[in-house]
Amino acid sequence: MRDIIICWIDCERITRLRKQGGVRMKAIKSIKIRRDTKRVFFKLGTCSRTFFYLLNREYGFPRENEERAADPLAGGILQQGYQCGMLWGASLAAGAESFRRSGERGRGTAIAIKATQHIMESFVKRAKSADCLDITSCDFSSKLSITKYFFSGKFLSCFKLADKWAPDAIKSVTEGLSLDQSGLPLQPLSCASEVVSRMGGNDEEMVMVSGFAGGLGLSGNGCGALSAAIWMNTLARVRGQDYKMSFSDPLTEKILLAFYEATDFEMECFKICGKHFKTIDEHTEFIRNGGCDKLIQVLADTKSLGPRP
Repeated sequence: MRDIIICWIDCERITRLRKQGGVRMKAIKSIKIRRDTKRVFFKLGTCSRTFFYLLNREYGFPRENEERAADPLAGGILQQGYQCGMLWGASLAAGAESFRRSGERGRGTAIAIKATQHIMESFVKRAKSADCLDITSCDFSSKLSITKYFFSGKFLSCFKLADKWAPDAIKSVTEGLSLDQSGLPLQPLSCASEVVSRMGGNDEEMVMVSGFAGGLGLSGNGCGALSAAIWMNTLARVRGQDYKMSFSDPLTEKILLAFYEATDFEMECFKICGKHFKTIDEHTEFIRNGGCDKLIQVLADTKSLGPRP
């Protein structure tokens, strides 16, 4: 009954907008996107996969395996409370579309990082924070906190946020990919892409994760190289039909433990690197000079924890 009422209300709104005509067509599309977002979110189960899927669908190039592999990034990287999974999913989609448009790794990487910065600006404007913990007030490492999160109805806030941000997400990715490209470095490097490369990934996969650089769009937050390693390992399992979404997963927990041991239990990029990166060139120079090389190798070596080819 509730779905029928919601549908009727949306139909009434669309009818009114059509009568007004002109530029209102954009608002009509926005309503359709929001209605669809909740249903997709409910079906797919994680915010990270949902936004990777929605944006890929918007550009007409679905990637089911890659989208499923984004599941563990929900909850702020393995439920650690850092950047919202919607951001990781949107960044992956921006990277995928950047590679499709540019056709090569260098320019695709630079565009994906710039687009991710644009995505984060849009998201924070809407959610007031980039972090899952701030948005949900839930500690996903605590069973009690998770129980309260669901039984209090707080989880509905994530559906509402996804519903409201979806049109803005599409707009921010599209705008981000169309930003002025003059002055972008020709051979940029991304810590996340370096992890994927050492794990045997191809150019497209490297560009997909390139926006993760410097804690996602150079923001200095939760480590993008870690998220890239998690995504690549999960992608291998999805392709090998050896993956099932779960709150508790032994393999990803081993990856997280290896990461924490290498960083002395630090998660945030700016603390691990000892600095914030102001530009793509600055991040590139840091990586080129061996910055985070040991950590990148530790994360690349987690490939051995996954399924054998």
